[in-house]
Formats: sequence, C-alpha cells, structure tokens
Amino acid sequence: MDGKKRFIRAAAAVILAVLLPANAAMAGKSKISSLGSEWWQWVLAIPSSVNPLLDTNGDNCMVGQHGAAWFLAGSWVGPVTRDCDVPHGVALFFPVINNVNFDTPNQCGQTGPLPSSFYRAQSKAYVDAASNLSVVLDGRPVSMTRMQSKVFELALPVDNVFVSADICADLADGIYSPAVDDGFYVQLNNLTVGPHSLVIHAEDQGSVLDLTYNLNVVPVVTQ
Repeated sequence: MDGKKRFIRAAAAVILAVLLPANAAMAGKSKISSLGSEWWQWVLAIPSSVNPLLDTNGDNCMVGQHGAAWFLAGSWVGPVTRDCDVPHGVALFFPVINNVNFDTPNQCGQTGPLPSSFYRAQSKAYVDAASNLSVVLDGRPVSMTRMQSKVFELALPVDNVFVSADICADLADGIYSPAVDDGFYVQLNNLTVGPHSLVIHAEDQGSVLDLTYNLNVVPVVTQ
C-alpha cells in the first residue's frame, strides 16, 4: 500500500500482559504469539456496517467472537466509550497500538508485488513512533509487551473498512498476502464476574487514542 495507505492503524499500541490463560488451549507460546495476526484476521473480515473498529457504543463488540479468546477492537472513530458483555472464563486480547501492512498489487497506488520485509519495516517504523501508552484495568495499570507477527493472510469483504474509511477506495474483496503485524497487545485472563473498567490510551504521529470499555463479565452455565 502506498503512502499513508501503508500505515493501517487499528488502535494505538499493543500491550500483552504476560499472564497464563485459564484455558489450556491457549497456553502454548505459539498460540499466544499468533493472536496478533488472528486479531487482524478477525476484525478485517467483518463488514464495515458492523465492524467493531467503527463502533461508537459497544453494540458490535460481540460480532465474530468465539473460542477461548475474545478480541476487543481499537477505534477508528475517535474517543469512544463502549459497553460490552463478555462471558466468564475467556481471555481478552486487544491492541493498544498496532499496525498491519499487506501486499495490494495494482491497488491502493501500488504497482507490482512487494516482499514481506518491506511491509514489516513499515509496521515497525509506525509502532516505534508511538508514545504515552497506557492500559488501566479497574484503576490499576496493566503491563505491556510488544509483539511482531509471522507472515499471514487476510480475507477482506466487499464492504471492508479500508474502503469505508477512505483509506483505499479501490481495495477489492479477496485474499491478501503477505501481511504482517507489529504492535503492543494486552491479554487479560480470569476477570471476575461483574463490572470492570478498561481504559486504553496511546499517541502516534499526531493522533490520540482514548478508549474506555465498560465490561460486564457474565457467568456461563455449562450444565
């Protein structure tokens, strides 16, 4: 992607609290290290009409969720407060700041294909420039860890967020590869049943992310 179109912002920095997940299926290092790319595969496959990145109140926070990890989206619509119900027992994984770049031959101002190393350098430069990153859960700061993905692929729908946000008006639906991610992510495990406040802040290249999640952890009946 060319110029600003190479810098596809999801939230702000990526924080990963290194806490052991409750579900053994997530305990392996390879599984945790893949969640950054899985987060992008989740959010970019969702049509813009219900995409959590464009959600202003939390109505779309459950779209596309399943399994042992639930994802929280950043914001492409400025400072927002979202109310979101999540099931007890899942791990919550989300970016504070992150950046994806992927190959778009003959689209978005690009000519021929480019290697993943080119896109990885673009994502790294974007995240390197981020500042004032913070995540606060129920009044307490959460630790942060940076993650860089392996090469992966993306599936974009017809009504994708890049077109609706005027980042790339000619980006067609389809499968795109190579794609790479860089960022700071957080993983939260075993939140107790009931209300929790999650506040995320990050700054990058003149823009500011201020995002609040009013989380309600709901008990799950298993039998």
